[in-house]
Amino acid sequence: MPRSEASATPAAGPRAGQRPIRVTLLAHSYWPENSPPQRRWTALLREFCTFGWEFDVVTPVAHFPVGRRELPRDQAGHAFRRQKGQFTELIRRVPYLPHGNSHIARLLDQCFSAAMSVPLGFLTRRPDVVIATAPSLPILAAGYLLSRLRRVPLIVEMRDAWPDLARDSRMVRGRVKSVVERAVEFVQKRAELVVTVTDGFADTLRARGLRNVTTVSNGLHVDTIPFLGPPEPEREVFEALYLGNHGESQRLDVVIRASALVGAPMRLHLVGHGTQSPALKKLAAELKAPVTFHPPLHGQDVMDRYASADTCIVSLRDDWKSFETTIPSKTYEVLAVGRHVTAIVKGEAARIIEEARAGDIVPSTPEAVAALWRELILDRSRLVRSDWSRQWVKENADYTQLAAKYMETISGLLTKVPTTQR
Repeated sequence: MPRSEASATPAAGPRAGQRPIRVTLLAHSYWPENSPPQRRWTALLREFCTFGWEFDVVTPVAHFPVGRRELPRDQAGHAFRRQKGQFTELIRRVPYLPHGNSHIARLLDQCFSAAMSVPLGFLTRRPDVVIATAPSLPILAAGYLLSRLRRVPLIVEMRDAWPDLARDSRMVRGRVKSVVERAVEFVQKRAELVVTVTDGFADTLRARGLRNVTTVSNGLHVDTIPFLGPPEPEREVFEALYLGNHGESQRLDVVIRASALVGAPMRLHLVGHGTQSPALKKLAAELKAPVTFHPPLHGQDVMDRYASADTCIVSLRDDWKSFETTIPSKTYEVLAVGRHVTAIVKGEAARIIEEARAGDIVPSTPEAVAALWRELILDRSRLVRSDWSRQWVKENADYTQLAAKYMETISGLLTKVPTTQR
């Protein structure tokens, strides 16, 4: 049976005469944007707010993913003004620096917004705890400073394997690399709690001497995702689908080259955007690969694309060690809809695919991926999946249970580290 933790009991609402637990959340991206931190915290807050918890979210004016505001101001928010969220949370927006795909420009924007988050954090209701969610590293520093100034515990949420990922990607080098690594570790060691989204990275941090570590994985609300029936038993063109970021981490050039090797019997659909999008489109054109690029999709358009697919791709490059403890954010959604998975992953992500009996794990080479797709074209019965993968998600990655664990963990932390307010 799928691996499952003992389900946590949700933290109760406030008792008579006691106000609710209050949280200040610092995030570099939030609703109404569509991004990994937004999806995670929209799902978590739906549960937290149901139990009466009060959240103040400090986040930039919505400008993801293009680096500038595209939404109307009443949706994107106004700098320094308070905005009502989707649930009961209150949002405080900080200004941002417009930027493009440049890593340096994006970092400067994050530094600016993080710096503005500290004074704006003082305009929120006094919290019992501050949560800062990476991978925006400047947000960690802002969270640390705000928590100390307000004299409340700090929870650092590491949604990626930082600083390991910065080291693998050579995002920072030389003395700057040393400074970044030390800064991240400084905050991690002084936070009252570090939350990771994978067990593997939690083990890595414990091996470095951290004891205040727990795992609350990414996930989804399973009841909001339909389970799709099997793809057509006979079909002229085999369809492979990738939804998500088009960045260096995913190495999507591998699947483009694989589709070129397979040729006319297949069509590869790449949905999303990212820093590598122009290079990927150029490569597909040069190889005359059977690839169709789509802009980011939402809602029913995503489900329609899943329904049309024969296999869904989950991919991370295999030459960055930090990715052995990383799980692509779309993994749980692909498992829940029940489509066959072409898994180009290692480590913990590969283990989950195996446990969920969701598909095939292949090396990150065009030849290996093309060989698998040729096999699936010849034997489409391998594309028919049971609901085992959906059950795995329900038992291990449903946000109702994940939020309950998170609430229980925070409540326990506040019992051990009392604030001046409680």
